[in-house]
Amino acid sequence: MSRQTVSSDWVSLREAAELLGVHPATIRNWADRGDLPARRTPGGHRRFRRADLLQWLETRQAPPPAEIQMLIQSALGRTRLHISEGSMQAMAWYTGMDDVARQSMAQRGRAMLEALQGYLVDSAEGEEREASVRRLGEEYARFLIGQGLTFSQAMEGFTIFSDFLHEAALNIVEVITARPPTEWLALLRQVRGFTNALLLGIAQMYDRVHPSGEGR
Repeated sequence: MSRQTVSSDWVSLREAAELLGVHPATIRNWADRGDLPARRTPGGHRRFRRADLLQWLETRQAPPPAEIQMLIQSALGRTRLHISEGSMQAMAWYTGMDDVARQSMAQRGRAMLEALQGYLVDSAEGEEREASVRRLGEEYARFLIGQGLTFSQAMEGFTIFSDFLHEAALNIVEVITARPPTEWLALLRQVRGFTNALLLGIAQMYDRVHPSGEGR
């Protein structure tokens, strides 16, 4: 077997996420729990066997519940509306960004929604699950810091994003009455847990970059 064929049998974390249709943080969480086989390169990067991923698709991956899909689509729609003609246009730090930075910010917002979908589908509890979301918040904060945003400006944008998620979840609760209240409470708590972990990741990154509080 040629080296090229052997290499194609193994894919990176991001390639695995694209193949399974979830966020890389979800793949990382599954691998850390041992649910998805993986190996490490000498440099410490995860690699996944393509055959294992295809088997996962066939036997273990189920489509997200309809309510979760509705939540994600509703939040995405609200985000697009506020970016195009809503509150985001009233923020000087956002309107001061160039088109490339705005597109990058939009992509990161979609990535967070994809991560939320994986978070809600993955019912397992544990520190690694929360840590993967915090890392996503850190990546987002690193981008904002690179754009020169202060911590308060980052919180201004995050609050809008968080409100979109919670409002979308509440709207679904109001529209769909077939499920018992305990299930809706669990969904709302999960959304809150996700946004809290994101917020903590953002704050931790700003603390590392500005340990004395400068820029905050």
